[in-house]
Amino acid sequence: MTDMPELKYDDKGLIPAVVQQQDTGEVLMVAWMNAESLQRTLESKTTWFWSRSRQEFWNKGATSGNVQHVKEVRYDCDGDTLLVLVDADGPACHTGERTCFYRAIS
Repeated sequence: MTDMPELKYDDKGLIPAVVQQQDTGEVLMVAWMNAESLQRTLESKTTWFWSRSRQEFWNKGATSGNVQHVKEVRYDCDGDTLLVLVDADGPACHTGERTCFYRAIS
């Protein structure tokens, strides 16, 4: 594994992670990671996030079976947002929709 880049976490130690289907480019979801959930993601090759509401780690798909297999993790030019390219086994959204972005304003 390469050296960890200098990332900019917020005052709660979190960084937003945009999750994208690697072969289609479809944005599946946005969640939060801290340094440990990022490390877990890199080691397990499945997505791990920090739940702000429950104040605990969660491994996407551990209970639903909708695992996100990590192909690559990128970071933006400012180092304050992650892009997680995945191959998803099923829906990303807790509603059962493929993506959390299934509703349009206009």
